[in-house]
Amino acid sequence: MTTPRPDVGKAGVTCVSFVCQKCRQPLKLDSSFNALDQPLVTELTAPLTTIQTTDVEELFQGNLKAAKLEEDENIVRNEIPDSKDLHTSQDFTLLGETGPGSMENLSHRLIDDDNKKKQVTAYLFDIMSGQSEVDHPLCEECTDALLDQLDHQLKTTEDECKDYRDFLEKLGTKEEVVDESVLDTELEQLRAEELTLQEQLAEVEKERAELAEMLEREKKISQELDLEDESYRKEYNEYKRQALELEDEQRSVDNQLRYAQSQLDKLKKTNVFNATFHIWHSGHFGTINNFRLGRLPSVPVDWNEINAAWGQTVLLLHSLAKKMNLTFQRYRLVPYGNHSYLESLTDKSKELPLYGSGGFRFFWDAKFDQAMVAFLDCLQQFKEEVEKGDTGFCLPYRMEKGKIEDSSTGNSYSIKIQFNSEEQWTKALKFMLTNLKWGLAWVSSQFANK
Repeated sequence: MTTPRPDVGKAGVTCVSFVCQKCRQPLKLDSSFNALDQPLVTELTAPLTTIQTTDVEELFQGNLKAAKLEEDENIVRNEIPDSKDLHTSQDFTLLGETGPGSMENLSHRLIDDDNKKKQVTAYLFDIMSGQSEVDHPLCEECTDALLDQLDHQLKTTEDECKDYRDFLEKLGTKEEVVDESVLDTELEQLRAEELTLQEQLAEVEKERAELAEMLEREKKISQELDLEDESYRKEYNEYKRQALELEDEQRSVDNQLRYAQSQLDKLKKTNVFNATFHIWHSGHFGTINNFRLGRLPSVPVDWNEINAAWGQTVLLLHSLAKKMNLTFQRYRLVPYGNHSYLESLTDKSKELPLYGSGGFRFFWDAKFDQAMVAFLDCLQQFKEEVEKGDTGFCLPYRMEKGKIEDSSTGNSYSIKIQFNSEEQWTKALKFMLTNLKWGLAWVSSQFANK
């Protein structure tokens, strides 16, 4: 529907102008739009509408005589408001001012003539708007854009019409005589094929149902297998854990066995007599396991140490004799720590102690001297037993009847403490320990691998 726009001129004349219905820009219309005759109205309305000529004439005449158009819904009511209400109007704007005095009548006539022209133009645009989907008037740019769009639609429609025409021509050239018997035969074949396909479909549906049941069974079996697999996995993990623990224990036992084997090899290579009884010397004293055996005026060794040294000496000779399966004659060694003694085989009740307590009475105690002489006799028996198996064996100091002879000087030293000096007694004990060390070395060499 066309919407005119009121304008007020510079000379005070009120006029109405039109705007583009799309971009809303003001339009400057040609003077030919101000006149509309009957033939033009018929030409515009006849091809597209069913309105009778008489109705058009009546409508045209009524629009020319009336100042407002109320019969047609497509035509708006045009009113020119007073100048005092111009600021409240939203559809148009009045430009210019109205002059006073004699110009008032001339203004009314110009306004009436101009309104009639505007009404004719508005009616023309309403007819054009009613004959299409486009709302008139339009500016030149919007009209060009609309024409481009319509040209594109026209080209698309023409292309479609050409395609339809070509297809109809192809259909016309391929028309053939249709044999009904052939069609009946084809129909029967299609029906037979339909029955066959229906039977096949039924079989497929049956197979599908069977497969669905089988699938359900397999799903249940799969679930059971999953549960069993989970159980087996738990058992496997438990067995794996136990296996790892057993492997750890096995490795620990292997390590312990290797350590024990290494210790055993070390012990096999170790001489138990040399490791247990260490005979050496400390100045004028002979020592066994760091216990000094003897006594000097300048070095008064405590008798507890002397007794302990005699205990170690008795134990060593007893062990060597046992290793050689030697049984002493006349005496039996009894190792008893720092209270060791010898037992006479001829007189069972007679014990010869190899320990003392010192003091004046000790020097007149004959049993201690007898015990030392008896021990030296047992050592001489050991020497003779060794010489039976090894003629090349010889001790560095000769022993006879309680005395020890130094072969390098020819001097003899008594092992008794009575009627003897402490220096000579200490030297005799040192020579006795030296002979015992030689015997220890021979036994160690003979029984090292046994």
